[in-house]
Formats: sequence, C-alpha cells, structure tokens
Amino acid sequence: MGDSSKEKAQKTPFFKGLKAEFNKIIWPDRITLAKQTTAVVVVSVILGAIIAVADIIVKYGIDLLVR
Repeated sequence: MGDSSKEKAQKTPFFKGLKAEFNKIIWPDRITLAKQTTAVVVVSVILGAIIAVADIIVKYGIDLLVR
C-alpha cells in the first residue's frame, strides 16, 4: 500500500506547475476567437463537400466498372 502523505506530496507540485503554466496562456479576445472559429467551420464544410464529391465520383466510376 502507498503512503497517502507521499502521494499527496507528489501531486501538489504537479498542480502548482499546472496552474503556473495555465497562467502563462494568452487567451484570444472574442473577435479573434469568432474569426478563427468561423475559419475552422468554413474550411471543414468545404473539405467535407470536396470529400463528398470525390466519394460520389469514385462510387460512379466503380459502378461503371462493375457493370
């Protein structure tokens, strides 16, 4: 069995370090966050459409070969 005081002593510096690192984060402002979110959504939709079109073309090509 582990010594609970030893485990607690090991976890405390980890969480202090985690908090210190979290305080170093520069969070984006609302406008930047909105622009980046919009960019990610737009690119995701465009890539989804490209993949869907490619899938339809490949499916059509395979259907032609199988007949």
